[in-house]
Amino acid sequence: MMRCLLLFLLLTKAGFAQPDQVFKSSIRSVRLFQQNNQGGLPIISLNSVEQLELHFDDMDAQVRNYAYTFQLCNADWSPAMLSTFDYISGFTQQRILQFRPSSIAVSKYVHYQTMLPERNCMPNKSGNYLLKVFMDGDPNKPAFTCRMMVVDSRISIAAQVLQPFQPEVFRTHQRIQLALNTGNMNIMSPQQQLSVYVLQNRNWSNMRVVKPLFQRGNVLEFNTEQDLVFPGMKEYRWADLRSYRFVSDRMESAKRTADGFDVVLKPDLPRPALRYAFYADRNGWSDIASSESLNPWWQTDYAQVEFRYAAEQLTKGRTLHILSDFSGTTPTPANRLMYDSASGMYATKLPLKQGYYWYQYGVYDGKQVDFTPSEGNFWETENDYTIFVYFRSFTGRHDELLAVQSINSRFGRR
Repeated sequence: MMRCLLLFLLLTKAGFAQPDQVFKSSIRSVRLFQQNNQGGLPIISLNSVEQLELHFDDMDAQVRNYAYTFQLCNADWSPAMLSTFDYISGFTQQRILQFRPSSIAVSKYVHYQTMLPERNCMPNKSGNYLLKVFMDGDPNKPAFTCRMMVVDSRISIAAQVLQPFQPEVFRTHQRIQLALNTGNMNIMSPQQQLSVYVLQNRNWSNMRVVKPLFQRGNVLEFNTEQDLVFPGMKEYRWADLRSYRFVSDRMESAKRTADGFDVVLKPDLPRPALRYAFYADRNGWSDIASSESLNPWWQTDYAQVEFRYAAEQLTKGRTLHILSDFSGTTPTPANRLMYDSASGMYATKLPLKQGYYWYQYGVYDGKQVDFTPSEGNFWETENDYTIFVYFRSFTGRHDELLAVQSINSRFGRR
């Protein structure tokens, strides 16, 4: 418990550099999304009836007393300098009362879920929020944290995906053309008061931050040729794990164990030399699902899933990571693949619940992730981009979220 508290305090001091964190080792499959939409970003409108669904499992298989609260954050996820009573209407903590033990599953766990925000614990300001879940009503016993956003739509966004002008990235990258219309807002200094964050495929580690460059009346324009050029990558790899009894196209074997299953996937290969081929994917966003049960949340099993990547060993100082929503989009020891000289492959095992998973491999050099050696980059790739617009008044003490818009590279480009 002291280790969890220390990690939580370090995270707070560091300004929530990694907001999505699990502190309790028995917590699995944390999901926070728009109601009835597993693929929806955790965003709601200010003063609306919109809600988010929170789901998670505790592998201790004993009922625990979990509660949650909200922490208002700035655009960079550092804590806002405001009292909890300034941005939460009602109680500052709320218990999670809905839970159910797993059934018709080999794996034993307790599934918890709730709809939030509730009427008696409601955020009343727009911006970034950190959802903190803790045990026994004590914030010093953190279980996990994850991010959510509350938007007050007061600015309109016009955006599309274009090919860059630079010849060296013309066929491999994508550029976001962007303009804002501030409407009736009186923004004295857009360069100081506005910040625009652009997210590719919900990969928070690859987010770009830009400031307005030109202003024409109420319209703000940006230098997108320099600041908003993203590698195109390739369509995501997939693993159909909706059943552990029937072997799907990407599974090599599946064996039942005393507390779940062991699944080995077929080896993945480097793809830079392969020509681009389009197929529908979820851009790194996975679904908890089952082809054998009625309710995937508490009637599905867990497995130790082995991912393998057949390639030559990387040079010293470079590591290979599997990146997705289920493993994290930032390189960590938990999503690193280790090289086995006997088999000539990289490998790692991850505990996964039944579902449909999308992922990619990235090479990390200690500073940034490069998908070029493992996946390749193509302009034609279908990608999702989400644009967040933040504003801070000269007398304000936090960054307000005034616009959010998502665009797709196949349906919003020229």
